[in-house]
Amino acid sequence: MEMGSPMSWRMIPERYGLIGTRCENCGTNYFPAREVCKKCRRKGKIVPMKYSGKGKIYSYSLVASPPRGFELEAPYFIAIIELKEGPLITGQLVETENEDVKIGLPVSVVFRRIQASGEEGLIHYGFKFKIDRK
Repeated sequence: MEMGSPMSWRMIPERYGLIGTRCENCGTNYFPAREVCKKCRRKGKIVPMKYSGKGKIYSYSLVASPPRGFELEAPYFIAIIELKEGPLITGQLVETENEDVKIGLPVSVVFRRIQASGEEGLIHYGFKFKIDRK
């Protein structure tokens, strides 16, 4: 699915800065950002929070038949990442081989191209994840 200019601009803090929210009432962290805490409801005090981008692989899947627009990247891994601060976030794993991917491996966020809207159109950037090599 192609993303237009307005949607792309609205998502800049989230996609470029890994900005979510935190409820100061109960301490729950959210990504993507929420307006209302799902635990405290309207009693919560929601504030912006920048995430570290560090986490671990919670689950993953190998995508062999990608959606339209991502055919050239296949096969690739998509993973659920448990951020150090708590939220679960979905992202693509980059610079990896099949035998490298395992649940529990530490990862770090990297900034990469997500999609391009034609030769003369918008180029959308955002976060992906890379396995931390020791």
